[in-house]
Amino acid sequence: MHSFLFPLLLVGLLQSPAAGPARQAPAAKPAAPLITWSAERRLTLADFQARAPLGDPLSASTSSNIKADAACKDYVFSSTVTATFDPNTSWFRNPKTASETLLRHEQLHFDITEVYTRIMRQKLQLFAAKANCEKLQPGFNNTTKLVYAAWDNEQNRYDQETNHGLNAARQAAWEKQTAAKLDMLKPFAQ
Repeated sequence: MHSFLFPLLLVGLLQSPAAGPARQAPAAKPAAPLITWSAERRLTLADFQARAPLGDPLSASTSSNIKADAACKDYVFSSTVTATFDPNTSWFRNPKTASETLLRHEQLHFDITEVYTRIMRQKLQLFAAKANCEKLQPGFNNTTKLVYAAWDNEQNRYDQETNHGLNAARQAAWEKQTAAKLDMLKPFAQ
């Protein structure tokens, strides 16, 4: 399974002085840093640090994201696009019995995220050639929105066609197809 990460804005509630001293929460385990996609760095079982939600029927979940930023400085457009994996929200139901096949299926979710990261870089390179820095936001949003929608559709289609990795023949076909796409989009790798 694949899930999106969205930035959250947390608003703290202020206590009035009459409310008394604030209680100390128990020390939480520090969050693991995001993992940036790399051909040399494959995901491991240890990277999946979240607990499986109760009642979720899936065996695993990969939480990856495409982070796209753009700016104009002195009327020159620039952008950065990065594929990341979040260990803090990714999980295996039972890591002790997880198979290599399931780990490969989850890795491919991350690889598909990198494919669409490269597509985003390609689209933003074309966008940069005609970018109007005075009207940057609407054009940037339209360009990225299309890529995000295609990425989401591809992730869902991957799970559907492979039955979440249980269909070995379709899984192998997706692995081959995704490797070919990564190779074809190599000029847009970081």
